[in-house]
Amino acid sequence: MSNRQTINTRGAPQAIGTYSQAVKAGTTVYISGQIPLVPETMEVQDGDFKDLTRRCFTNLKAIAEAAGGTLEDAAKVNIFLTDLSNFAAVNEVMAEFFEQPYPARAAIGVKELPKGVPVEVDAVLELK
Repeated sequence: MSNRQTINTRGAPQAIGTYSQAVKAGTTVYISGQIPLVPETMEVQDGDFKDLTRRCFTNLKAIAEAAGGTLEDAAKVNIFLTDLSNFAAVNEVMAEFFEQPYPARAAIGVKELPKGVPVEVDAVLELK
């Protein structure tokens, strides 16, 4: 018998491929990469880079809550950027969602992301 559970919420964009929003295995939650899609419309969020990044974290937050946790449970966050000069803006937005002690993090420069967005964020949570 598997201890894996698929997490799905209407508070975040539905999967646009062969993946789940998140999978909970025991007390660990693996949240799939979130691009700045508005859940209700499945369209890219309007606004500047910070608005887009904020939408990614808002989507992560909704999935974390659907899994029974919060972003404070994040042990690791990966941020994918098409332009690493946006690194400082990511730090500013991330500070809106996290307090110390911060999760471990990687910021990775990539050539392109789905739907031509400039940022994608995923996370691994360890629930209390």
